[in-house]
Amino acid sequence: MRYTHNPILVTLTRGAITESVHRGAFALVDDSGDTRLSVGDVMRPIYPRSAVKPLQALPLVETGAADHWHLGDAELAVACGSHSGEGRHLKVIREWLAKVGLSEENLECGPHFPISDLSASRLREDAASPRRIHNNCSGKHAGLLSTAVYRAEVTRGYRQREHPVQRRVASVISQVSGAELVRAPVGVDGCGIPVIGLPLQALARSMARFGTGSGLEAKRRRATQRLYQAMVREPFMVAGTGRWTTSAIEIGGGRFVVKTGAEGVCCAIAPSLGLGIALKIDDGAARAAEALMSELLSRFAGLEEDGVAKLLALGQPTLYNAAGEAIGLTCVTGF
Repeated sequence: MRYTHNPILVTLTRGAITESVHRGAFALVDDSGDTRLSVGDVMRPIYPRSAVKPLQALPLVETGAADHWHLGDAELAVACGSHSGEGRHLKVIREWLAKVGLSEENLECGPHFPISDLSASRLREDAASPRRIHNNCSGKHAGLLSTAVYRAEVTRGYRQREHPVQRRVASVISQVSGAELVRAPVGVDGCGIPVIGLPLQALARSMARFGTGSGLEAKRRRATQRLYQAMVREPFMVAGTGRWTTSAIEIGGGRFVVKTGAEGVCCAIAPSLGLGIALKIDDGAARAAEALMSELLSRFAGLEEDGVAKLLALGQPTLYNAAGEAIGLTCVTGF
């Protein structure tokens, strides 16, 4: 079914009135490629943004670079993550780059203030400018650089589409998703690397296959399992203090991992069910993406009742005014 407009999936109410609405689309796909449930236009290409980082990290493990540089769960999780720029994030990445014989000056992601309000406030109090390592994607970039050094490739320009690093990433995304990328739209992500347009259906399929290894060669299967377990064991490194992503992974207790991307994108990997989930909120609202993914996981991830309650409270919070009075709700609808 083709949609002229994606349906309303998330609403915010205040009293008796629906105050805000968010349209979007999502797909639940199993590791054989069968779509279990979809709403909205899941065949229109979208940019996955940071939600695709687990796929972008696969060459780091597959090439042998992760073993060569003796990387552990913390490094692998932050390679898949969008970190908050907190102290442990920066320490892990700096020490990792030092192992490789590089420094944060080799990172080609631009600087921005940390996502963590506390970390950003400390920089401002010290009248310090943000550095490249504060970029939430600096862990991913450390992974790309580590692979390039291990393969004896020139590191300068590693974020360019024609660089071997990016060609490997594009090949992995095509193979795992099953999508033909020759005519796929290509943009530039916020951190400067190419971002490839994928339909939500293909993106969800890639997450399902990442989770179970179905249809993947043995080396790639081992790599997906290693990255998945790193995210489960180190959820803080995937995001940070108070972040929905970190809290959701913790609530999942190993049943799933989630990864958000800019502009209302979110993916989930649920290996025990053989499912991948991908969604996109049309107006780019993170609050709506988190609410919708919380609903989908509460229904389909096999959580116990307590886990369901925690996940829904996390992603669909009651709205309060400044006096602490409950005045509204976050609601998921449309399916």
